[in-house]
Amino acid sequence: MIKEKIQQLSADIFNDVVANRRHLHSHPELSFHEVETSVFVANKLEELGLEYHKMADTGLVALIKGDKPSDRVVALRADMDALPILEANDVPYKSQNPGVMHACGHDAHTSSLLGTAKILTQLKSEFGGTIKLIFQPAEEKLPGGASLMIKEGVLENPKPQAVLGQHVMPLIDAGKVGFRAGKYMASTDELYVTVRGKGGHGAQPQQNVDPVIITAHILTALQTIVSRSADPKSPSVLSFGKVIANGATNVIPNEVYLEGTFRTMDEKWRSEAHIKIKKMAEGIAEAMGGSCEFNIMRGYPFLINEEVLTAATRGHAEDYLGKENVLDLDIWMAAEDFAYYSQAADSCFYRLGTRNEARGITSSVHTPTFDVEEDAFKISTGLMAYLAVKQLGN
Repeated sequence: MIKEKIQQLSADIFNDVVANRRHLHSHPELSFHEVETSVFVANKLEELGLEYHKMADTGLVALIKGDKPSDRVVALRADMDALPILEANDVPYKSQNPGVMHACGHDAHTSSLLGTAKILTQLKSEFGGTIKLIFQPAEEKLPGGASLMIKEGVLENPKPQAVLGQHVMPLIDAGKVGFRAGKYMASTDELYVTVRGKGGHGAQPQQNVDPVIITAHILTALQTIVSRSADPKSPSVLSFGKVIANGATNVIPNEVYLEGTFRTMDEKWRSEAHIKIKKMAEGIAEAMGGSCEFNIMRGYPFLINEEVLTAATRGHAEDYLGKENVLDLDIWMAAEDFAYYSQAADSCFYRLGTRNEARGITSSVHTPTFDVEEDAFKISTGLMAYLAVKQLGN
């Protein structure tokens, strides 16, 4: 049976996958700068005898065609970029690029998909249809590599009937995976705000227009957009993580600068909220004698896992791993540019457990101590290969 063959091949290539992951982890590159990473992936694809073409500068796309007759197509996606974080882990494969780190597991995603490709190239006689491999740059930075690759035609010629994505999750033990059908991850928008007033001596507030006080009112009032305007059944998050009022104990500044994020899972409400947020902030500032420049950088849409595809994919995962190793996921208000694929085609984005409490591998993504339990690679490659061939109808 093809499942047993995939499982055996997955075990055979485990050490290679770990080695590839460690190389990538040691040589991280930021979004839109994945030059050496792209070369590394290209070389591995060439070793497998796979032709590829570049998209979005550093992205790569390759096809694996089964020998059996079928016109079905499934796409498998891995992202390649790292984050601007100084790694704190003391491991042999620690980042050699200070201030840049694979703190979101994209090294694991890329090495896993290369492993999946190695498995599938050895099993072409066992399946029919085409598997499209997408090695994508710049998931971490707007406008997102997914949006650029889609604009350049990654979902065409051939057009996939399904797109699958796998992402590490340190909340789940290695050896397990998680699925959620329907709405899963939030849209994300970046907020950049400048509140202006008239600065002066802190002991003479009557002569000033205090932008700090205006900002305080704006921050408090904007939360009512979420608590009183949003549908309680549709989650929304409005958070400001950066507030700069560069005055002093007795100096009121001329302006205050803020940065924040707005997230939701409803595109209609998202657009409405943008108008409400901007209008409220500007109105409060004007009413208090100041002004507000409110800029919203529209980011990724919300991510939705197509119900029928996700149910089928989950069933195949249970068949491959056992039901006890396939978990239910809750909605998550983080964002992912895989959402662009999910808005353009039937898609399923699932989670690969990478946690190992016994070894202290528990840190969240986007932290300096993030790492993955490499035993996860015993299933990451084979599972994705199995999901692909099953989705092709084999």
